Amino acid sequence: MKRSKHFIIHLLLVIPILTCTGCKKQDEHDSLDDNGLSTKNIVVDGSTRRYAIYVPQNIGTSPVPLVFELNGGQVYIEDMTGESGVTSPHKLWMKLAEADKFIVVYPEGLPGSSGKPTWNDCRADFVVNSGADDVHFISSLIDELSLSYNIDPNKIYASGPSNGGFMALRLAVELSDKIAAVSATIAAMPGSSECNQAQNPISVLFMNGTNDNYVPYDGGTIGNPPDPEHGTVYSTEESINIWTAFNHTDTIPDIYDFPDLDADDGGIVTRYTYANGYEGTEVVLYKVNGGGHSAPSIQEQFSNLFEFFFNQQNHDIEMVNEVWNFFKSKTLN
Repeated sequence: MKRSKHFIIHLLLVIPILTCTGCKKQDEHDSLDDNGLSTKNIVVDGSTRRYAIYVPQNIGTSPVPLVFELNGGQVYIEDMTGESGVTSPHKLWMKLAEADKFIVVYPEGLPGSSGKPTWNDCRADFVVNSGADDVHFISSLIDELSLSYNIDPNKIYASGPSNGGFMALRLAVELSDKIAAVSATIAAMPGSSECNQAQNPISVLFMNGTNDNYVPYDGGTIGNPPDPEHGTVYSTEESINIWTAFNHTDTIPDIYDFPDLDADDGGIVTRYTYANGYEGTEVVLYKVNGGGHSAPSIQEQFSNLFEFFFNQQNHDIEMVNEVWNFFKSKTLN
């Protein structure tokens, strides 16, 4: 079946990246459910910015970690948290937060040219984003949250898929004085960057599918079909090399193959760990063999329709569990 560019663009208005159907945006300024999840506003640089926050029960009085989960492009925070009813591996952060007692925040990017949320990441050739100073937004949000909650300033982390992953990488470059580690799922280093080199050693995790038809594993123009307005990326391997060289980690990784729990999901996941970097930093790659443009998940599995357009989702690992295992040993130096 041949898919035209116009048909794909129309589809993306109905099925945003990393969601299925039924996506919606809530208009409430503040809402609170019975499970500790609330949606709030903060004004930064004259713009009202939305975010959802999950605070676990019986959090105690000791300082706790803070995890940011940044939305993918054209994805609302209600889709990330699962409130809109869509499949979301990212909502599982809240279950982890409840078990391990940390706070999860889902910030939302401002509308780009599509009218839906985007992040202004480091891609100099990504021309359809909002152009907002999103680093200042996240920095301001850290300051604001620290006034209301007992957050451990040495254990603040940022994660995200796709556009959110690119934004997490920008935070690694420009906010390493506040962020201890980042994770980028289905994202890579920009081929043309408007950001300078990172200033401080910081641990970085990549989790990318080798069959991603939107952010090519081997690098190139982003999109399906490739769209220059969405910019270009280095290959995943080159992205790893950028951070291992910057952090001065080991050049030979420790390699681990995860058990193949689902023989029909395209392939296994292999983890490459480059340890012993400056200030104890690590660079980790989860190579999702045969994986498409989605976060791996066992509990939150996307539909066949989703996989038709974004290729297969891996079901051998739970993305949030792997990222949290990576984060929780990292501290700001």
